[in-house]
Amino acid sequence: MSVQSESASGAESDALVKMEEPVTAVSSSVTNTQPTRPHLQLSSHPGWSQRGSSCLPRCHSVPSLSQILSAENKTFRPSQSLSDIPLKTSFEEFTPVTVDDNDESYRFLCSCPGLYQCSVTGLVFHMEGEGDVVYRIVSWDRRLLAQHHKKPAGPLFDIKCLQQSVCRLHLPHCEIPSTAGCPFLSVAHLNDDLIEFIPPHKITETHVIINISGFSAFGNVKDEDSPPEPVRALVLLFYRPPDDQDLESQLNVLMLPGNVVLRDVQRTRKKLVGDELYIEMYPHCKLLPNQEYTLSTCPEDDSVLVQPTTAEFHCDNYDNYFTSFQVDLEKILKHIKLFLRDTNKHSVWERRVCLSSAGLTKSCRQSTLNLPSHEKLFDIRSSFIEGISGPVLKSLLDKLFEKKVLTDSERESADDKHNREDKARFVIDTVRRKGEAASLEVIEFLREVDPFLCKHLGLIVT
Repeated sequence: MSVQSESASGAESDALVKMEEPVTAVSSSVTNTQPTRPHLQLSSHPGWSQRGSSCLPRCHSVPSLSQILSAENKTFRPSQSLSDIPLKTSFEEFTPVTVDDNDESYRFLCSCPGLYQCSVTGLVFHMEGEGDVVYRIVSWDRRLLAQHHKKPAGPLFDIKCLQQSVCRLHLPHCEIPSTAGCPFLSVAHLNDDLIEFIPPHKITETHVIINISGFSAFGNVKDEDSPPEPVRALVLLFYRPPDDQDLESQLNVLMLPGNVVLRDVQRTRKKLVGDELYIEMYPHCKLLPNQEYTLSTCPEDDSVLVQPTTAEFHCDNYDNYFTSFQVDLEKILKHIKLFLRDTNKHSVWERRVCLSSAGLTKSCRQSTLNLPSHEKLFDIRSSFIEGISGPVLKSLLDKLFEKKVLTDSERESADDKHNREDKARFVIDTVRRKGEAASLEVIEFLREVDPFLCKHLGLIVT
């Protein structure tokens, strides 16, 4: 694991905004006439109930959740003592273990104190000692937030740690801090039918930091009347290649807040629309909430249809991940250029998108299946380099090292390559030169952990 700086600029101390006020629980003055929805279940088992079970119906006038949970569980530490713990500014990155494939729950086994960042969600856990942390993304109850004039400003994470060894939690945000910081940001803490809003301990350029003494669901929120300032955003591309019978294909373009969890977007999209290929490309840009943006293409002719041509960017979209723009292609294109512009016609994001490797037909994929394993890797080499994600690549390296497919020196050479594409290129070239058995290890691993990528690479035909 490599130690990195949490702040992209390295000057985190200049970007910190100290906001240490007492945590207060809130109550609702709005009468709830809707049917009661299921409460959030906090089981000691790594699996949870279904995604929607985190939606909470109401909140009462009660003491703070920290006080209630401390009274119920004597192992919780009093939050007052956390002010004496120094705030660390560097972290070790880890790739979590997936506990439940259907519900996408993650697990982090910590053996010693430190600051650890999840490579999948961006969450940072400040650990006081060893602990078993299990967490997942759950749905917001927007009606409940609206009762308190709040709206989501990040995913809602349901977190538990039996050893209670997490003393601080760093939640990723997508705001661009001004000289005044982000005074409209806070963290919602939900437990059963209770909710409280926790003022941040500190805010960095990338994370909202809170002291915690109990567990359940935590997520960034902002005031409904917060200023409409630009935020860090993502433009994500999902491609549906042509099949044997039809040359038409479809490219779906999504505008999302910058702190969404990509793996959750991919999983939710698959449930919504079926199989798509995620095209990995630099997605970052700055977008203004509730402003309309226009998408145009090159080539721009009768064979390319963009609908709608204009769409609004919603900064609180953390649940559905619907398509912002749909680009219908009536013929096979090797590449296409996309231009996203604001109302003043200024370009905010533009990219040249390669579709040639992504647009393999089923017949081409079938021919790949008939090749020897080392020839398969050579045949899919470019698509593998472009398509494999960072977390899957890291897990693949671990697997190949454990199976003694890669030597110590080869593993070190791979780790020295900080660019994902360079690392993927090194891995596939090194393994395929070792022959059939080594190449088969790669293929079997990919079929197990990323079957959709395998379908795109032609390693699986359905």
